Amino acid sequence: MKFNVLTLFPEMFEPMKQSILKRAQENNLIEINLINIRDFSKNKHKKVDDYPYGGGAGMLIRPDVVYDAYNSIENKDNAKVIYLSPQGKVLTQNKVKELSKQENLILLCGHYEGIDERVLEEIVDEEISIGDYVLTGGEIPAMALIDAVSRYIDGVINTESVNEESFSNGLLEYPQYTRPEVFLNKKVPDVLLSGHHENIENWRKEQSIKNTKKKRPELLKNNENI
Repeated sequence: MKFNVLTLFPEMFEPMKQSILKRAQENNLIEINLINIRDFSKNKHKKVDDYPYGGGAGMLIRPDVVYDAYNSIENKDNAKVIYLSPQGKVLTQNKVKELSKQENLILLCGHYEGIDERVLEEIVDEEISIGDYVLTGGEIPAMALIDAVSRYIDGVINTESVNEESFSNGLLEYPQYTRPEVFLNKKVPDVLLSGHHENIENWRKEQSIKNTKKKRPELLKNNENI
């Protein structure tokens, strides 16, 4: 999968070169193509923003520089364009799975007070938010989306890990334990040491429901996995 990111601050994406995502890129499972919107400014000072018509606080990113940056992307005709915005629908695990089926995503990162509406109407297919709060720009949401979607690309991580984690079946994940067997006088549950796979599976499902009821009870409503 290819992620094309339109941003004013490509240097913010350095964390994408670490750990699991680094290996995924080295193995050509994903590609992250950073396009600096500022490179398309015709201003000698590389200025990309201007005052909003009608007045108001802050500055807006001009539509022409965004449009030219977008048009520089190769094979964009079949790509889905997502604008990272607090006005968008909140990103969910189901949306992550849906996006992972795309071959090419274009992620537009806003900054300052936003982007001129005309270019958004022209190129954007969908607005996505990572929560009901406002950040200084779309770079952090874009990184969150890339990370979440990449985990569903074959070969990036173990398939079993994806299938059993929180939200995969509408429930939170069960508690996990490793060595030492006793820590601060707390012992690993006996069932996990029993080697009885059916009992372990039943315990994990029971604990998953219990964990969801305690932390996110709203997820249990109309959940078919209970």
